[in-house]
Amino acid sequence: MITYVLRRLLYSIPVLIAASLLIFFSVSAMGDPLAELKINPLLSKQTVHNIEQRNHLDKPIIVQYGYWVKTAVTDKFGSPLLIPGEHIWNDLRRVLPHTLQLIFLSEIFALIFGIGIGVYSAIRQYSFFDYVATSFSFLGFAMPVFWLALMLQIAFTDIFIKWHVRIFYTSGLSSENPGSGIHFWVDRFQHLALPALTLMVLSIAQYSRFMRASMLEVINSDYVRTARAKGLVERRVTLKHAFRNALIPLVTVSAINFGALIGGAVITETIFQLDGMGPYFIQNLFSRDTYAVMAWLMITATAVILFNLIADILYGYIDPRIRYE
Repeated sequence: MITYVLRRLLYSIPVLIAASLLIFFSVSAMGDPLAELKINPLLSKQTVHNIEQRNHLDKPIIVQYGYWVKTAVTDKFGSPLLIPGEHIWNDLRRVLPHTLQLIFLSEIFALIFGIGIGVYSAIRQYSFFDYVATSFSFLGFAMPVFWLALMLQIAFTDIFIKWHVRIFYTSGLSSENPGSGIHFWVDRFQHLALPALTLMVLSIAQYSRFMRASMLEVINSDYVRTARAKGLVERRVTLKHAFRNALIPLVTVSAINFGALIGGAVITETIFQLDGMGPYFIQNLFSRDTYAVMAWLMITATAVILFNLIADILYGYIDPRIRYE
């Protein structure tokens, strides 16, 4: 197993290098990040030239890439383009845990409900429950994230206005005085519940459909029929023989989803005014701070690669044949 994990780690290195190349040259192709500063009458040419030299923007593009990689590795992505005294990593270190809290909360519940619905739909194929679950999953796929977020905000705001009952908060990460210990985490849950529910809807729809399809394929396979022929009870056949193998496709989908949501929760975090990776990206994109944008993209790409690596390791755990290939 250790050899298998090390091999997968080595495979991830060239992917990470390729991602850094793609990110840097794609962002650089957007144009000169100092274009607006150069036409600003309040800034002297010498000031702009100093910014250009400090960030090596006067060098050839391939040399700029080398400096960027060096800064990312040795100086934690360096400083923002226009704020030399600050560090990009300090901002990322602040917003990343907030986004991770949101993603883990939404994905854990999405996996629990998605797997449960998918397995039961497969076992009760063409039943009333199966038709209802299928209809709701298609509705979940079709529902725009921003629309659902806004509807949840309106609904829970109306509840608070009419009955003065604060179930969940519609914006922010915490109250003005959230307290400490259990009180802090209850307050945080009340703030993250609606954005997590927004992300859960699409994930549950996705996971339940994949789990249903995978489960149907497995329960009709030869070895499952053999297990039934041996006289094993249906519960044991389903949970021990079918369920484990049916998880393999879902591991792929959920791993990709986990990584992608770190960068993909931009709309949800922005609507609910969470101090996470999404608003950080939007803010730096509009201010044309290319170094902060590239750092954000690199963190997102690393997360996708990391969760794909975790998926590869889980493959080897679920099906030992994979790690010996």
